[in-house]
Amino acid sequence: MDRKKFIKKSLIIGLAGSVIPSLTKADESAKKSTYDKLMNQVGFNHLPNQQGITTMNTVLHKANTRGSANHGWLEVNHSFSFANYYNPDRMHFGVLRVLNDDKIAPSRGFGTHPHDNMEIITIPLEGALRHKDSMGNGAVIQNGDVQVMSAGTGIQHSEFNAKDDQHVKLLQIWLFPNRKNVAPRYDQISIRDIETKNEFYQILSPSADDQGVWIHQDAWFHLGEFDQEVSTRYNMNKSGNGVYAFIIEGTAEIAGQSLEKRDGFGIWNVADFDIKVQKGSRILLMEVPMTLS
Repeated sequence: MDRKKFIKKSLIIGLAGSVIPSLTKADESAKKSTYDKLMNQVGFNHLPNQQGITTMNTVLHKANTRGSANHGWLEVNHSFSFANYYNPDRMHFGVLRVLNDDKIAPSRGFGTHPHDNMEIITIPLEGALRHKDSMGNGAVIQNGDVQVMSAGTGIQHSEFNAKDDQHVKLLQIWLFPNRKNVAPRYDQISIRDIETKNEFYQILSPSADDQGVWIHQDAWFHLGEFDQEVSTRYNMNKSGNGVYAFIIEGTAEIAGQSLEKRDGFGIWNVADFDIKVQKGSRILLMEVPMTLS
């Protein structure tokens, strides 16, 4: 797909982080096309092939190589192709399709727009975000919370900075689900209630009975905040999964790779790997399936 066609399709589906256009009757199908349009854009980069790879694979995305845009009220960095940013080598990591690092001006935000068949995770880093959706949910999420939405058969929602005197900074993450057309759902928790200092603690899984929130995907997210140097080892929860690490703050070494603030690093075809974290670091580990089902 060439760049012009990609940009046109991205704008039609109203991706968060772009200008949301009004939908005419001719665009009605766009309301139910998030999954299909994004699925059509993925290639096979960053997916293991089907020929029995047995050695560790990695991909490094340095912070300064991300796509970026400044809309005045919104500053955003894209780890993967999104809206006006298109890089055929940066389409996804397994089922992880979107990782946006957003900064939204006071009282500004995204007007009501649709999604379907996506698992959407929002993690505020500073400030507070006001959410409203077509399921009747209205909430404010802030640093120390995590929010999930299963878009399923279709939802509409809006997101605005809840403060009029400070920016809100957040990560928004989209995963392809392992089940399509489920009933839409919303959940939000305070991760301050489950955090463990100087360890990676689970904030998301496939099970409602586990710690943290849950989604329709065999994915596990762990977050860690460190005020001292720590060496640890991560063990995959499921064979065939990979981990995409995102350095929110600080520095670390993962599987021998040195990483700095806002770097992304993917690793797969391993059962486990070593992590060395430096003092003053905050890191998100996203374990996801490497094949799309």
